[in-house]
Amino acid sequence: MTDLSLDRILAAAKVIDPVFLDSPQYVDEQLCAALGRRVLTKVELLNPLRSFKGRGAEYFVSEVAEGATIVCSSTGGNFGQAVAYAARRRGLRAEVFVPTGTSPVKLARMRAFGAVLHEVDGSPLELAEAYAAESTDRVYVLDGRDPAVAEGAGTIGVELLRDNTFDTLVVPMGDGALISGVAAWVKAHAPEVRVIGVAAAAAPALARSWAAGAVLTVERASAFAAGIAISRPTEVAVARTRALLDDVVLVSEAELRQAMRLAARTLGVLLEPAGAAGLAAIAKGIPGETVATVLTGGNADLADYAGLDASD
Repeated sequence: MTDLSLDRILAAAKVIDPVFLDSPQYVDEQLCAALGRRVLTKVELLNPLRSFKGRGAEYFVSEVAEGATIVCSSTGGNFGQAVAYAARRRGLRAEVFVPTGTSPVKLARMRAFGAVLHEVDGSPLELAEAYAAESTDRVYVLDGRDPAVAEGAGTIGVELLRDNTFDTLVVPMGDGALISGVAAWVKAHAPEVRVIGVAAAAAPALARSWAAGAVLTVERASAFAAGIAISRPTEVAVARTRALLDDVVLVSEAELRQAMRLAARTLGVLLEPAGAAGLAAIAKGIPGETVATVLTGGNADLADYAGLDASD
């Protein structure tokens, strides 16, 4: 169905740092009552990176030769953290290109994991790729393109289906790696499950490309949901999502803020905006008796919570 391998998704679980595997997944009654249905949440922020990104980065980096420098771009900062963590764990060097204005929280965390940062005003993706091409010792990884990244993320799908049944799966989509990997496994083993992607209304590049069946450039209007805010998806991300997704919905900044507040009140977790996208979509009325979603990250600036009332 796609270029992603189910065998490699299984193999990924054998090399990914166990700290990223078997994340909590449960049904919270308060959350279900607030959303008016049974909702299964998989919490991907209780790890050293506070996000799911460690799964894909770990699998990719595990296949990189000794002595290499891994180069990547990271719009939201979570992938940069993941690459830095995986590289340091294996004695490798990581250099990360990020846009000027990236969250100070995420910049500090990337540096803490040993990344060399390049804060740039131009396209981090293009500049990272050009920099990597300057030396044979540099290995470039593009989140949303390289199969190993999506296959590592696909281990989430294995865990979801191992212990649960659900009729709808709602997953945030930025560059497409997470939802492609998870959907590849779920569609192969539970084809009746509807898989719905969630994109930020202020950054709908992949959503519009999915609908059009072609790569479209759509400049993001806001970086609030930085983890899912891209301007141009890869061709392979469009192809994968076209093959695997049943629908795509957009959520506004206001809806993301409401979902962040809901998660804080019912689950006791502080999600970053992108991490709350699945809950925001479910709150819009996505059909399904039992809906599963992935809470993808908790690298939030506390300023994102300023003015949010955690009460009803």
